[in-house]
Amino acid sequence: MKNILFRIGRFLGRYRIKSLIFTVIGCLTVLSVISFKTMYVLAQPTSTSSERLIVKAPNLGRHFQEFGREGSILIYDSKNNRIYEHNSKRNATGIAPASTFKIFNALVALETGVVPDDVAVLTWDGIHREIDAWNHDTNLRQAFKDSTVWFYQVLARRAGYERMQQFINKVGYGNRQIGTAADIDRFWLEQQLLQITPKEQIKFLQRLYQGDLPFSQRTINLVQDIMVREQTPDYTLRGKTGWLTTTKPNVGWFVGYLEQNKNVYFFATTLDMDKAEDAPARIEITRRSLKDLGLLAQIN
Repeated sequence: MKNILFRIGRFLGRYRIKSLIFTVIGCLTVLSVISFKTMYVLAQPTSTSSERLIVKAPNLGRHFQEFGREGSILIYDSKNNRIYEHNSKRNATGIAPASTFKIFNALVALETGVVPDDVAVLTWDGIHREIDAWNHDTNLRQAFKDSTVWFYQVLARRAGYERMQQFINKVGYGNRQIGTAADIDRFWLEQQLLQITPKEQIKFLQRLYQGDLPFSQRTINLVQDIMVREQTPDYTLRGKTGWLTTTKPNVGWFVGYLEQNKNVYFFATTLDMDKAEDAPARIEITRRSLKDLGLLAQIN
């Protein structure tokens, strides 16, 4: 009888140990599954973030190489809050705005009444200049198109140093340096005075588009209208070129914005230039870069 009871006790002991082992293994398995699921959930955002970072940006620098010129370009896709650029260092470097300042100058002239509208004519002073299109009477709209320097110099002198500086400060345009009263008709043409970076050009153009500048809506509408370079049923391209001749090499500008596909793309291009034949490259490089983004596709 004692032997029988002893054997039963040993059997039950083994059964409890095995049960305990299986129970422990089962618990560990459950915990592992729970932990794995937890790790998987935590890993999902990282995977999603990585997928979002995979954006195939076009190589905009190749267009400069094709022309054999140094320069920079910055394009801002406002709907998707995305930047495309070549030469980020230069895009953050101040450069005299040259004739791109005609956008700002026109705003000030219209707002102050220096010129009543875009068609009021100023009389040519009779001084022959290097560009034939400048040598005649003209108005704000045509002078913007021809980039007539003397016309906008007259506007700046009439607006005056104090009012010009006030508007520069209100807008926060570039480094805000317009020199002294004696510099009123050339401060945007001298590298040692007013400077603006391509990034700042983009911000200024955004504010112009949004109407977020200290000018009346009439003034803003008129200036936006004279900025139109191309208009089709599919898109509207606004912009202004500039040519800084007081540096070596000279620097060409092309700034503006494209409205297409219910979106707005702001751009600022700079290009080192040595001669007049280099000037068209400012616009062509910009167009090719916009085409890289699937824009202006219908134009050959």
